[in-house]
Formats: sequence, C-alpha cells, structure tokens
Amino acid sequence: MQIFRWTSFLLCLGLASFLTGLFLISSSHQNASVSAIEVSEEGAIEEGCNVFEGKWIWNNATYPLYTEETCPFLVKQTTCLRNGRPDSFYQHWKWEPDECDLPRFDGLKLMKILKDKRMMFVGDSVQRSMFESMLCLIHESIPSNVKKSLTKVPRRKVFKVEDFNVSIEYYWAPFLVESISDHATNHTVLKRLVRLDSVAKHRKEWDGADILIFESYVWWMYRPTINATYGSIEDIREYNVTDAYRMAMETWSDWINARGDHGNQKIFFMTMSPTHLWSWEWKHGTNGNCFNEMYPIEGSYWGTGSNLEIMAILEDVIEQLKFKVTIMNITQLSEHRKDGHPSIYGERKGKLLTKQQKSDPANYADCIHWCLPGVPDTWNEILYALLLQDYRSK
Repeated sequence: MQIFRWTSFLLCLGLASFLTGLFLISSSHQNASVSAIEVSEEGAIEEGCNVFEGKWIWNNATYPLYTEETCPFLVKQTTCLRNGRPDSFYQHWKWEPDECDLPRFDGLKLMKILKDKRMMFVGDSVQRSMFESMLCLIHESIPSNVKKSLTKVPRRKVFKVEDFNVSIEYYWAPFLVESISDHATNHTVLKRLVRLDSVAKHRKEWDGADILIFESYVWWMYRPTINATYGSIEDIREYNVTDAYRMAMETWSDWINARGDHGNQKIFFMTMSPTHLWSWEWKHGTNGNCFNEMYPIEGSYWGTGSNLEIMAILEDVIEQLKFKVTIMNITQLSEHRKDGHPSIYGERKGKLLTKQQKSDPANYADCIHWCLPGVPDTWNEILYALLLQDYRSK
C-alpha cells in the first residue's frame, strides 16, 4: 500500500511537472510570437503623402475587411444589412490616395505599436462607430486564441487585448467640454446646455491615455444657437454656435497647453463627419435624402451639412497650440459617400424603425451615422497608416 501511494504521488508529480513545462513552452511560444512581429517599411505611406486626397475605387475582391457576422462588437445602429438593407454595395469601396497606397490593415502590427498603451476615442456616437470599426478590424486580423475582452463602464467602453497589454477605449463627450448631455445613455437631444469653460471632469480620463482621437461636431449643429455658460454656471446665455464652438475648442486647447510637454502622447483630431440630408445638393431637382442611395458622389462636392466656419475654427485653434495635434481631415473624402448611411435601416431611440416609420424616409432616414462595415473603416485605415509611419520614424 505504501509503495502504491508513493507511485501515485510520483505520477502526479510527473504530470504536474509536465503540465508546468507545457505551460512554460506555451507561454514562451506566445511571447516569441509577440516579439517576432516586425513593423517594416513595406507598405508604409511615403513621407509627405496626403492620404486625404484621392478617390473611391470599387473593390469587391478584398473589401469589406470584416462582415457583420464575423464582428461581435457592432450595435444595431450600424448593422444595416442585418436590419434589412437590400444592397451591400456600400461595403465594397476602397479609398485610394492620389500620391501613395494605404497599407493594408494589420492587427498584429497595430498590437506591436500599441503594446502596453491606452488608445482612446473621444466624442459622440459617430466617434463610437469609429471605435467599434477599430475593434472589428482588430478582431478580424489577429489570431482567435489571443485573449480579448470588452467591458462597459460609465461613459466608457474598454476593449482589452491582454496578450499585448493593449487597451482601446471609447469615451462619450459629445461637446468635449462639459454639458448636461455627458451621460452616455441617459442624455437629452433636444435640450442642450454646455459649460464652455471646463473639461475638468473629462480630463481625468484623457490624461492617462497614450493616444487620443478627438471628434466633436454634429451635436453642435442642432440649431444656429446653443444655451451655454462661461464662468458662473448660473449665468446661462444663448450663444451663436460658431462662437460657442470656438470658446469650447479654446478651453480644450488650454488643457493641452497647460499640461506642458506630454512626452510620447499622440493626439489626433477628426474633422467633421458629413451628413447627406438633402439630395438636391448632389442631384438637382430632387427632394430626398440619403435614402436609396447606392453609389458615391462623383466629381467635386461639398455639402451644406459640413460647416466651413467650424472647420476654419478647428484649424485656427490647433495651429496655435504649443504641442503637436494631428488633424485627420476625413470630411472631404467622406462627403462623397452619400450611400454609406443607415437611412431607414438603423435605429431611433434604441429601437429599429417600425414598418410605418420605414415608409417615411423623409422624416426617419438616418443620414448622419454610418453603416458598418463602411466609411469609418477607412478612417481607421488612415489612422493605422499614420501610427505606422510614426512608429517607423522613431
């Protein structure tokens, strides 16, 4: 009996040693695969190439880069095919810069670039779509055994790729400055009140991020004026939207300048995401919107939904910063994509449109947000190209 016990003990010990060794081999293999990822010059954009000038090319061979079925992170607002859209043409357009080629998105290379870092998308629901697009692109292009997780905390969504210690986050701040609309789900659309002189609550989250991608536009454009405070929170006044936008952007820029040298932190700012609310702008004599649009606009085009004064304010404020902020000018390239919106195949107030609502696209078509896969994927391809270029230049 004693011999049997010792034999059993030795067998268990041997099994434990074997499993430990197997774990160590697996771990070292995983670490080796991480360190083996190379970010080379191949496919990187050339220095000085303007990636925002180009054309949309039909490509149904390699686009889309993922599908609604393969990405578990999409919300109903963007899953247009699943919601009943009869065509998928909008998924097969590739952005081609005039002066260079965009590198194909590589999730493993991005993980190498982002290793031990936090990247945060800040803005409204349009920016949330860019965040979700990024998750889909990563999910599609890294091995399925790489451990990933998505959690939701107040005002934030946090996606972690644990094998690389990477955190990619979304932070709801539709005006960038503080407002009564800062709750991610329980916010008012019709009633807006903005505190133009404060980002104090938001900056606590921003300060710890290594890469920040900001966006703020659509929520400002509901009316020509907006209720806001500057100084005393009791002194509520009605401001012209462009004046208020400049004051808010200057408050945001004060936060950047006051921090001094922010080391390796990278900051990007997305220009306005265009809307396609009036079809007469691209097809004279019509009285519709983006509903039933299946192809991009050809030739030169700039819609009235993109405010040139707001664009000028953004450029002026960023030019005066003491530290570098990269403007991602996605407006013009996105202007052509009247076909890329959910239209009647999205949602309103958290619910898909009813049959009756779908029959009234003049009042219910969503020509502001974007279907996924779709236009925001291109924004992320450009962001990836810029990050890749920066990584190589070190």
